[in-house]
Amino acid sequence: MTKTALANPEEPRRPGKSKLRDGVMKRGKTWSYVIRVTDPETGVSKPKWVGGFPTEDAAKEARDEARVRARRGEYIDRNAITVGEYLDEWLDAHAVEIKPKTLANYRYLIDRHVRPNIGGLRLQAVRPGQITKLYRDLLTVGGRKGAGLSPRTIAHVHSVLRKAFGDAVRVDELIASNPTERAKRPRLHHGEPGKVWTPAQLRAFLVSAEGHRLSAFFHLAAYTGARRGELLNLRWPDVDLDGASIHIKGSVGFVAGERIEGTTKSGRSRVVSLDPGTVDVLKAHRKRQLADKLKAGEFWKGAEDGHVFATGWGEPVHPDTVSSLMATLIKEHNAADGVTPLPHARLHDLRHVHATTLLLAGVPVHVVAARLGHADPAITLRVYAHVVSEQLAEAATIFADRIDGAA
Repeated sequence: MTKTALANPEEPRRPGKSKLRDGVMKRGKTWSYVIRVTDPETGVSKPKWVGGFPTEDAAKEARDEARVRARRGEYIDRNAITVGEYLDEWLDAHAVEIKPKTLANYRYLIDRHVRPNIGGLRLQAVRPGQITKLYRDLLTVGGRKGAGLSPRTIAHVHSVLRKAFGDAVRVDELIASNPTERAKRPRLHHGEPGKVWTPAQLRAFLVSAEGHRLSAFFHLAAYTGARRGELLNLRWPDVDLDGASIHIKGSVGFVAGERIEGTTKSGRSRVVSLDPGTVDVLKAHRKRQLADKLKAGEFWKGAEDGHVFATGWGEPVHPDTVSSLMATLIKEHNAADGVTPLPHARLHDLRHVHATTLLLAGVPVHVVAARLGHADPAITLRVYAHVVSEQLAEAATIFADRIDGAA
């Protein structure tokens, strides 16, 4: 096949149009390439033109990639859809299967950080270097008032783009490879969850919070390791005080001001055992709630099988309420006379303290994973790798003590 065979001999030469050289030529202000592609159904080989490249080198690079794909039978026809347009279609296609809160987070990350930067690029023209530049720009000036985003936020952006571009490869067959796979991301410096409070500090907080009508919420969060949304979705029929357990069936969150109830993060329900002290706390909480109901009378808005944690008039508690309340309770504790101040902690840190305490006590990882609702113990191992490392360091001494102490 000659170079002339690739060009259209009947096409007249126009001003600004260069001579075809090895399948690449300039047309106006941009460069194009042409390759021959065999139709898998007919076996007929036809020329395929692709244009719009800013430089000759860019056109040659794309030409080389296209030639390789064509030889493999993986050539993809040109499509003018932009990154922004594809992401809109991708979000709409997943609106049913993705949880509302997760979908809202995806939309926010795309609208806030992706669309303004690369939304106008042609999807098929995106290269790993452009994704790397996006991450670099977000790291330096991507936040509010020109401040940079954290590496963790950029990791979330990357996760969304990796999923979307991955579907563009595997499902929609619009691109041949995922550019995010070869993009460079800022390095994440993983913290060590569970190091915020010691067991003694947790105990001090819970004792200090006992006077509040929602103190049982913090106790249950700490003693079960359950997530905020899971506990706020809990109903009294899901609580077995005689069997000392709770059945976590779902979770709750707010999206655009609307309360949304759905499955747990793993998509599966679980039963979590309770210690006798926690059973007593829940019994006292139930008694207090019944007193609230009696006091509210006809104004009580809760159902018979209502939420375990409700407002004084029976309505479900907003997730932000318990998060901000924890900060208030810590502040009140630290302001009291004769107490050791507690360091700042988030509500989610109670879950980390629960997991860390169990692991350091020698509870098997798969048991801890089951209590936390992790879909796979590997998740627990990854999140709490620092705790496992501590146990590994002590393993040699434990073994030696057992052998040396044997009769």
